[in-house]
Amino acid sequence: MPSRAAHSRTRARGSAASRRHVAVFPGSFDPVTYGHLDVIARGRALFDELVVAVGRNPSKDELFTQGERVSMMRELVAALVKAHPDAAPVRVEAFEGLTVDFARARGATALLRGIRNLSDLQNEVQQALTNREIAGIETAFVVAGQSFAYTSSSLIKQLTVMGRDLRALRTMVPPLVARALAAKKREGHPALARLLSQRDVAEG
Repeated sequence: MPSRAAHSRTRARGSAASRRHVAVFPGSFDPVTYGHLDVIARGRALFDELVVAVGRNPSKDELFTQGERVSMMRELVAALVKAHPDAAPVRVEAFEGLTVDFARARGATALLRGIRNLSDLQNEVQQALTNREIAGIETAFVVAGQSFAYTSSSLIKQLTVMGRDLRALRTMVPPLVARALAAKKREGHPALARLLSQRDVAEG
């Protein structure tokens, strides 16, 4: 007859096996890039469910509203899921406040982060250690595809401001996002105007 301790271990293993592993992929996604979608695709192979958390960063000059970013992300994720229906499901949600509070509220077992280069790694490791200490939540890192190593939302905004022909963005952002960037440029969005002004001051 198995001992009580053995029975407890068996029950613990069964509980762990049945637990759903949910990850939260947080970011401002201003705008969404192919690099972001690459991380989502990789995360779907690692977890049972992925929540893409579209937040607001008060320290950044917002180009797209949170609602616009959520809408674009949902459309792009829907296409990704349709193309690969057998991988983990993905939800896109807006959030305010601390990422770790949002993750705990969603029952997440980890945060998902993409690493493009060594600079990313240094910054992300420090944040991961902090999140583990203050919230007890782990961070899973995935290395983005080589073609996305130097793609960033900041770079895309700069190219939008300076480029006459936005076709250069085709390798960095989906067509949906490229059209939205062109529209922001045509309307003279204040965030792009401020970025251009900062560039002129720096060059002066």
